[in-house]
Amino acid sequence: MAMRLAVVVLCFFSVTASVTRTNVARVPGFDGALPSRLQTGYVTVDEENGAELFYYFIESEGDPGSDPVLLWITGGDRCSVLSALFFEIGPLKLVVEPYNGNLPRLRYHPYTWTKVANLLFVDSPVGAGFSFSRNPRGYDVGDVSASLQLVKFLSEGYLVGNPSTGESIDYDSKVPYAHGVGIISDQLYELLEEGSTAYILGRKCIYVSPRPNYDNIDRRILKEEREVIHHPPPQPSIKCKDYSNYLSYFWANNIATREALGIRKGTVNEWVRCHDKDLPYTQDISSNIKYHRNVTLKAFNRPVVATSAWFDRTILTCGDHDAVVPFLGTQAWVRSLNYPIADDWRAWHLDGQSAGFTIAYGNNLTFATVKDFGVS
Repeated sequence: MAMRLAVVVLCFFSVTASVTRTNVARVPGFDGALPSRLQTGYVTVDEENGAELFYYFIESEGDPGSDPVLLWITGGDRCSVLSALFFEIGPLKLVVEPYNGNLPRLRYHPYTWTKVANLLFVDSPVGAGFSFSRNPRGYDVGDVSASLQLVKFLSEGYLVGNPSTGESIDYDSKVPYAHGVGIISDQLYELLEEGSTAYILGRKCIYVSPRPNYDNIDRRILKEEREVIHHPPPQPSIKCKDYSNYLSYFWANNIATREALGIRKGTVNEWVRCHDKDLPYTQDISSNIKYHRNVTLKAFNRPVVATSAWFDRTILTCGDHDAVVPFLGTQAWVRSLNYPIADDWRAWHLDGQSAGFTIAYGNNLTFATVKDFGVS
């Protein structure tokens, strides 16, 4: 499964719904004090059905009061946002070592985005990670309703990573991309319609996000918390990139972890990294390109005043080793917006090394590739 990422850049964390919070003093598996303050909690997003989204809020290690707040949502079939926290931009990572039955260990991630920003990770939509609904009807959401629920969290801001549009342009670019990076031959290029791996430099490994097959709906209706792991994922080789995913399952389902994070007993019978169609979800937005157009136009045309001067940029990033939604497709639909070019295609650098390529448009929309980055 590919992980589709969406990030919204905020200036402040604005919560208008019912909220419960837990200040986490220590995290099981991590030795010593946390590098910055961690808060977890629930935000009620559907009062009628008792649906609540679970979040992790991690303060910046710099100046939390003036640094921006970034909301990170992990895409996929109700995939837990722990994927982003542990495997991508958060301050903690799982120590990759053979699982021996004990609580997996954590280590500090020196390249965490909390160096420069406050991070808000949200398990969305309802049913992802530790988010839950008291009434099973609360899980029956779609693209529109899940997006509206997130409005209860925040004001605007705007950055997306490896975005899927819902249109064929994402998938039509797979074969040209695979051909361009030398994965398939000229002959296969002429024959194939689609097909590739997610991260093109990764090993061939088994899929380790368990696919629950519940005999009843105890996942959806609150019951007494159990300590039994019902659906342990298959164990991959420790050489596989997904071995951390395997370890996360045991960390998140540990009782000490749940107590430290303030997870409510009886809400989530068993944490799984991703759900595979076992909960209802309606894809009622066939294409989101028009929404990208609307947001970028509004951002560009908005008067620059003291209360909104910060909302003046749109950034779209793509890993150049992602074969699920290749950057070629994203680049094509960005060009289709027909915005004037302000800074033409060029390399961008980090610490003197090439980190990817970027192009900037006249309405403050920037497209960038990230070198050697794929999907989790």
